[in-house]
Amino acid sequence: MTNMNSLKYISLFVVLFSLQSCFTAKTYVRPEQVVDEKYFRSDQISDDTSSIANLDWREIFKDEKLQDYIATALANNLDIRMALQQIEVAAAYVRQGKAGYFPTFNLGADYAMNSPSLNSLSGQNLDERSTLGQYELFGNLSWEADIWGKIRSNDRATRAEFMQTVAAHQAIKSRLVSAVASAYYQLVSLDAQRNITEETIETRKQSIETINALKSSGYVTEVAVKQTEAQLFNAQALLLDIDNNIKLMENTMCVLMGESPHGIDRNALESQTMDTLFSIGVPVQLLSNRPDVLAAENGLISAFELTNVARSNFYPSLRLTAGGGLQSLTFEKLFNVNSLFASIVGSLAQPIFNGRQVRTQYEVRRAQQEAAYLNYKQTILTASKEVSDALYTLQRDKEKIQLKQQEYQAYTQAIEYSEELLNYGLANYLEVLTARQNALNAQLAVTNTAFSRLNAMVQLYRAVGGGWK
Repeated sequence: MTNMNSLKYISLFVVLFSLQSCFTAKTYVRPEQVVDEKYFRSDQISDDTSSIANLDWREIFKDEKLQDYIATALANNLDIRMALQQIEVAAAYVRQGKAGYFPTFNLGADYAMNSPSLNSLSGQNLDERSTLGQYELFGNLSWEADIWGKIRSNDRATRAEFMQTVAAHQAIKSRLVSAVASAYYQLVSLDAQRNITEETIETRKQSIETINALKSSGYVTEVAVKQTEAQLFNAQALLLDIDNNIKLMENTMCVLMGESPHGIDRNALESQTMDTLFSIGVPVQLLSNRPDVLAAENGLISAFELTNVARSNFYPSLRLTAGGGLQSLTFEKLFNVNSLFASIVGSLAQPIFNGRQVRTQYEVRRAQQEAAYLNYKQTILTASKEVSDALYTLQRDKEKIQLKQQEYQAYTQAIEYSEELLNYGLANYLEVLTARQNALNAQLAVTNTAFSRLNAMVQLYRAVGGGWK
């Protein structure tokens, strides 16, 4: 008889493990050919395996003051701190997902009092009302066999959601680094424009003295004097706008660093370098490090695994439950050996009619999986566009800044020639005024183009992922 019981238990375990090996959940495979590389503007991309996508922000932004500001922003920014809390939430769900493989166990204590009605079935044999009490200490254990991979898929889904929050945190850091660097470069550009405008104001003040002397000599009229004064006022108003923009940009940087508004110490525009952009890698490398791409793919993985979970609900679930403890009508006998009780139940449940809940949940998960795939595809398409945009802007600004410098030099010579001709009465003063205004605009355009090129480097840094490991 003992051998027969042992055989039954062994057979039960063999059946359980055999069922558990029947894993019906599908395996995730990364979608291929989301973006065709031949349309990636690859003429701007090196085949070198080294890549700016693998560079830390300290290797790209060499200005020490800028590095300090970025480090402060990463430490203090409120968006970063909120993202870290989201990571903690996701990590808690990962731990819960891992715990799904293990049984649940509960402990409890009860006291029940029963006073049956004398007119009821249980009290009709009683002559008078009586009260019965029962004490109970119990423990319940429950375990579900992962036959169809539901628990395994749910575990993978929580892991993917965790990685999605980590990638989202990295994306926030990339955006923050880019925002601080862009604001800093705009400040140094505004400083250069301020210096240019201040020099222009001093030059135009001197021009007023010169034009008054020419008026006294009869070479020009009062109209020329007023036009010169107007140009001076225009430059002074421009200086006010630049000063205001500087204050606003300093306030923006302070908010990014999580600090109250204050002045921002910075280096000159001429000291900024771009000597790290020797190679930017191949398209796949450029996109593989982007946190938003990683977040989108992990969102797709999570949706895929949750579809597996929903699919497994169509199949029967095998659950083992066990309970035991102590029961007694009196507390004095509760801890007696005769108060022990135990039970074990194995159940196999197959959903048949449940208000279409299982099918609805499966259809919802399938739709969410398709939406996650479309989001992943859109994210990669956007990423490829941003990389291509940044590359072309860098190349354009490299060529444009040389042309703008040549333009400024030409206008500077035009000013010299027109003023010399004016002194001999061979030129109209309007030509002098036009040359001066064009020279100022060209000089300011040089600084704007320099900022545009620095900002394109910032956007390329962000477009290829920010160098986070």
